[in-house]
Amino acid sequence: MHQEKQLTQRIVPFYLGEQRDSQGRMIQEMWAWDFEALECTHDYIQWLFPLPEKSAFNPDAPLVDDEVIQAFQNNPSLRQHLLRSFTVMLRFYGLQRQQSDEGRVVITQSADYPNRKQEWVCLFNHNYLRITRILKCLMAFGLADDAQAFYEGLRQIYRENSDDIGGKPLQYWTNAANPAAPT
Repeated sequence: MHQEKQLTQRIVPFYLGEQRDSQGRMIQEMWAWDFEALECTHDYIQWLFPLPEKSAFNPDAPLVDDEVIQAFQNNPSLRQHLLRSFTVMLRFYGLQRQQSDEGRVVITQSADYPNRKQEWVCLFNHNYLRITRILKCLMAFGLADDAQAFYEGLRQIYRENSDDIGGKPLQYWTNAANPAAPT
């Protein structure tokens, strides 16, 4: 329990670029990783997108509490850094964040999407769990518009590739982006 509290207390300084994660990495290093590092390293996603629930895969993952969630909701720098993490992952998936003519956030496929989709649009891909985590984190930390835009982009990808994705990921993404929806 003491270790969990220490990790919780480290997430805000980590996100502000003032402290390292449990593996000694700074957030700025993670933002600069290439696609291979983002794909093959499995213990960073919990630091970039922390949740109030334990990770089944990373015992050193920080847990966030109401105080941390409030800090992200109230601190523009923390939210900007979270958006930077989100942008890194969108690029990894071949997606991009844009503003519509009406000023809404929209997630669309980038020019690199045909290449990038080969990395993650396939049955039983571990990136589907990462995407669920990203959606939950964005929702919890006050970036619901971004979460909803990401979800809509994912639904479009699902419509085009449902046989390659399978039904379960969309169900998880729907629950993550719509926490009040019945399961």
